[in-house]
Amino acid sequence: MSHPHPELSAPPALPKGGLRVIPLGGLGEVGRNMTVFEYDGRLLVVDCGVLFPDDHQPGVDLILPDFGPIRDRLDAIEAIVLTHGHEDHIGATPYLLRERQDIPLVGSELTLALVNSKLREHRLRQTPFYTVKEGEKITFGPFELEFVAVNHSIPDALAVAIRTGAGLVLHTGDFKMDQLPLDGRITDLRAFARLGEEGVDLFLTDSTNAEVPGFTTPERKITPVLEQAFAESQQRIIVACFASHVHRVQQVLDAAVKHNRKVAYVGRSMVRNMAIARDLGYLNVPPGVMVEAKELANLAPERQVLISTGSQGEPLSALARIAQRNHHFVHLQEGDTVVLASSLIPGNENAVYRVINGLSRLGARVVHKGNALVHVSGHASAGELLYCYNIVKPRNVLPVHGEVRHMLANGDLARQTGVENVVYAEDGVVVDLVDGVASVTGKVECGYVFVDGQSVGDVTESELKDRRILGEEGFVSVILVVDSVSGKISAGPEIHARGHAWADSDFEPIKQPIIDAVNRALSEGTTDSYQLQQVVRRTIGRWVSNAHKRRPMIIPVVVEA
Repeated sequence: MSHPHPELSAPPALPKGGLRVIPLGGLGEVGRNMTVFEYDGRLLVVDCGVLFPDDHQPGVDLILPDFGPIRDRLDAIEAIVLTHGHEDHIGATPYLLRERQDIPLVGSELTLALVNSKLREHRLRQTPFYTVKEGEKITFGPFELEFVAVNHSIPDALAVAIRTGAGLVLHTGDFKMDQLPLDGRITDLRAFARLGEEGVDLFLTDSTNAEVPGFTTPERKITPVLEQAFAESQQRIIVACFASHVHRVQQVLDAAVKHNRKVAYVGRSMVRNMAIARDLGYLNVPPGVMVEAKELANLAPERQVLISTGSQGEPLSALARIAQRNHHFVHLQEGDTVVLASSLIPGNENAVYRVINGLSRLGARVVHKGNALVHVSGHASAGELLYCYNIVKPRNVLPVHGEVRHMLANGDLARQTGVENVVYAEDGVVVDLVDGVASVTGKVECGYVFVDGQSVGDVTESELKDRRILGEEGFVSVILVVDSVSGKISAGPEIHARGHAWADSDFEPIKQPIIDAVNRALSEGTTDSYQLQQVVRRTIGRWVSNAHKRRPMIIPVVVEA
């Protein structure tokens, strides 16, 4: 099932009194979360995140939601609500604000502080901020918002209830139900129950862990595993985790104090985010434990702890550079311990295992999710989702945040608890809530927007295909000159190849067939250089495929002289 609604056309006009839901990212993938709600001609955006590229998207830095469906309606946006501070929920916000800087941003204290550091990097300064807490209500146009505390792998996450004339919508954001969270802030099931009593007309629920049975392991279970790693290590310890995982950093700081070690951060985003978390009181840094990374080398190895970015194997991250022995001041020694304290994001497995192998080759002991409990998910497993459905008792359910299989599994859980109307959508599929019933009504054009260096949206799927061919199959250029007076080849073909163990001389056998094919086309009256280039491409393409079993990119150039 590549798409649940491939035959859909553009949605009709929204009936008066109806609420329209337009997911522009995050449905059918883990990342790039963005959902637009429309009521009475006004829009509310919930989350605006990025997706990180896979191996088959070479040269791409980030992938954004497609703002195209709302680009001509930016003035109708009342606010952007950010449920929490992870990149897949806030990372694209500066790119949307580039198009209209004064859209109000609504979120918790930590979430807005993390966004604000991004906006400064993008030199965006006109954005109004509305800091909210759980239990608070705020109204923007026809949307009354109420915020509910939820537990996640970053502090200060919120679910949002949206009240309009069409009914009550509850969007969980990313959440789980850790009953013993490190910060004592649990998912507020009493608020979920109260909203359920009021009557939730549409429930948008996090699907990421819907296939995982039971309940997600509490964060506290990781503490003894970290303690053991610290107790067993006689040398330096490097812990790699997400740059926003405040709870995991807190556990490492506490273990370092207990084992008389000093800690330093490595990686720009880690340094920035932990400074924000400390300043706002979300991270408790014991006095005397932190030092600058370069000062750490002056201490004995058994007193050193580095907290680094790069747990996903990102090629330019601190950990990847350490594994490749090209970090400018961190040099791994045999016997060092490296802890990868994060999940494996789908698509990153090969990059992570490359880093693990590189670290192991240098003599490090690598502790990771595959051999120890050093990470737990930030998302509700099937048991927690069932619990929520029974508490909320929604009339309609729209699974969000996950791949297709995750959303289907989530919908099955909803049905098991008695929910009769489960609506499946993917990015661009429009869902309308009219008279208390949610249904799919159409589809808007909605694709990937690639960020490549300073370029946003200029790279197309076709260009990525060219990059993949270049990377995997190499390229061959063929240059020949045609005399425009005599209509004959006057020079060439000159053939150059790159990307495989080819010498230019390997192509001698195909030169005469190219000359024959072009002369034949010229004698038949073909003089257009583009058509002659196609003749060259077909001739050499067949030969390379048969002789070398390759399909390189072929760049023919026919010059008229």
